[in-house]
Amino acid sequence: MADRLALFTGGQFAISHAKTAHGILRYGERDVICVVDSESAGTTAEQVVPYARRPVPIVESVTAASQLGANVLVIGVAPFGGALTDEWRVALLEAIEAGMSLEAGLHTVLSEDPELSAAAAAAGVELRDLRASPPGLSVPPPDRPDATVVHTVGSDCAIGKMSVTLELDAAARARGMESAFVATGQTGIAISGWGIAVDHVISDFVAGAASKLVHDGAQRAPLLFVEGQGSLGHPAYSGVTLGLLHGSKPDILVLCHRAGSTDIDDYPGVAIRPLPELIQTYEAATSWVGHPAKVRAIAVNTRGLDDAAAQEELARVSAETGLPASDPVRFGGDVLLDALGLS
Repeated sequence: MADRLALFTGGQFAISHAKTAHGILRYGERDVICVVDSESAGTTAEQVVPYARRPVPIVESVTAASQLGANVLVIGVAPFGGALTDEWRVALLEAIEAGMSLEAGLHTVLSEDPELSAAAAAAGVELRDLRASPPGLSVPPPDRPDATVVHTVGSDCAIGKMSVTLELDAAARARGMESAFVATGQTGIAISGWGIAVDHVISDFVAGAASKLVHDGAQRAPLLFVEGQGSLGHPAYSGVTLGLLHGSKPDILVLCHRAGSTDIDDYPGVAIRPLPELIQTYEAATSWVGHPAKVRAIAVNTRGLDDAAAQEELARVSAETGLPASDPVRFGGDVLLDALGLS
């Protein structure tokens, strides 16, 4: 039976923490029946998040989603720390009772939860853990396949690195380039159907996982757009960022930033370094493993700004960094793709 998704966002659909739901709506190919969100119920997805693209209804409960014909409940939120909450557990058990399979990218592994596993077995439904690591991961080999690797890096978490990577891949393919999107997080995997959620990998093997993704990706296309995670300046997630950077050994970097951000979102008071300093830091970090890469463009998330203010911010960032800047979700990926010098 084909998946008919209900995206559960726990009252957070309107904010960036619901990025899994936003990404599936904008970029996924599976059928989405509805969003389950108590705060936005009674509206449609594109009314709350215009770039979601799909006018699916937002309903208040899992029961309502089941009545609309959904057969898979996807947790569409990427919460800080990635743990299953008691409130969400109630919703998941309700979904199982209604005969719905579950799909989640939490650090809480659904299939290892005794209560959920027993309920799913009794109901004959699946528990899909998108963050499950593949067996056999190790440290990276010294070689890297003959492919061009473009890697998005960021000034913070949840600022659109995945969206930028997907937009660049789509723009490249629209020009006839043979390219592939390489998913490194649960949302990207939910969209593309393959990848490794590197933030669930043993720390010693993060770089090895990134290397494996590049080797696997090179079997799909000679041009790879590798999704970034976290930020080198993030107090919690910098290790994942560095492991990805060293394991994927990119040729080109795209720095992502949210317009107006001054502090790390989850750590108020921890300042985001100036963009020119971030460029130097990321470029230096690539050289530490003997594969130096340059930042060639800045992707700016201008959500919340009108078109005139967005263009003004892009011009300011470009002047500050000396690099082309654009918002590929808002204005398309061509400006950034041109800056990469791939053709």
